[in-house]
Amino acid sequence: MKLAIVKERRAGELRVAASPDTVKRLKGLGLEIAIEAGAGAGASFTDKAYEDAGAVILGDAAAALADADIVLKVQRPLSPAEGGPDELSLMKKGAALIGLLAPYQNRDQLRSYAARGIMAFAMELVPRISRAQSMDVLSSQANLAGYRAVLDGATEFGHALPMMMTAAGTVPPARVMIFGVGVAGLQAIATAKRLGAIVSATDVRPATKEQVESLGGTFVAVMDEEFQQAQTAGGYAKEMSESYKQKQAALIAETIKKQDIAICTALIPGRPAPVLISEEMVKSMKPGSVIVDLAVEAGGNCPLSEPGKVVVKHGVTLVGHLNVPSRIAVDASALYSKNLLNFLTPMIDKDTKLLKIDANDEIVKGTLLTRDGAVVHSAFVSA
Repeated sequence: MKLAIVKERRAGELRVAASPDTVKRLKGLGLEIAIEAGAGAGASFTDKAYEDAGAVILGDAAAALADADIVLKVQRPLSPAEGGPDELSLMKKGAALIGLLAPYQNRDQLRSYAARGIMAFAMELVPRISRAQSMDVLSSQANLAGYRAVLDGATEFGHALPMMMTAAGTVPPARVMIFGVGVAGLQAIATAKRLGAIVSATDVRPATKEQVESLGGTFVAVMDEEFQQAQTAGGYAKEMSESYKQKQAALIAETIKKQDIAICTALIPGRPAPVLISEEMVKSMKPGSVIVDLAVEAGGNCPLSEPGKVVVKHGVTLVGHLNVPSRIAVDASALYSKNLLNFLTPMIDKDTKLLKIDANDEIVKGTLLTRDGAVVHSAFVSA
């Protein structure tokens, strides 16, 4: 079987879906690897490194995708409607497409996959079960995003983060607050602590309180009965009642006045990001404070954030970088490519070296969007 990796053509995307290390391992599964020339340049992976690992380097996407049985991508294929090349048309009927396909935001594209006969797998839908942890792209990428968010906030902040005692006087430590204690939030807490900041964090899930405190942070939340039930079986945050939101907002409004940097990471799968920092809260923050909004692509945890921009409003700098994992593309690509390798390996028959898809497998059911010309995922069958 032939597996193809091509350049990511979406604006600002520097990651790639395979590293030289995973190419070597994919070769060990019995696959032929074709890579478009320059595909790994944004992540500092050279064509020679891929060749040394056993890949064949081809001049363009059409050549790499021709007759490919499996296509690994970071982001979903471009379409002519988006002003780019029709990447989907270059894939053969029946090919398996594996990547971050954003199905909730692009339901119409699912019909295109089905019409093309593509077997499409959305990596962001990998279920959160123990045997799928090594395939969890959301965690691997969010971990790096949380780290980078603190660095971006520190860059925009006009002060030092740690306490510094000098002959000229003492620099007080910065106060950093993390909104949302998922993978990104936990890494942000750890990074801010390593940089010497005083860190607090908030989340609606009760299980996160102990996690925050174990990293040396202070947990901030209204801990009533609703708070104790605010987590799904899969570990995601539930949508909270308006009454709770008002109480929590009042507590946060008082807390945020004292903060120097706020890192926003709160997301609800398939829904707009919850608003956690209102304009009134921004107005109450100290001049020169910084908000880094990792949820900006889903609408933002702060309504003043602007996608792809760093802006100053009411004396506060709002950082709205898009695709933050791509801002640390080398490590993001290395981790993402390992996620894909771990996802694909169980699907390769050890004897025939062909794809063997178990439709009853929990991971397959969770990620498979289209197959045999139809949308098959239960969440999107009406797409």
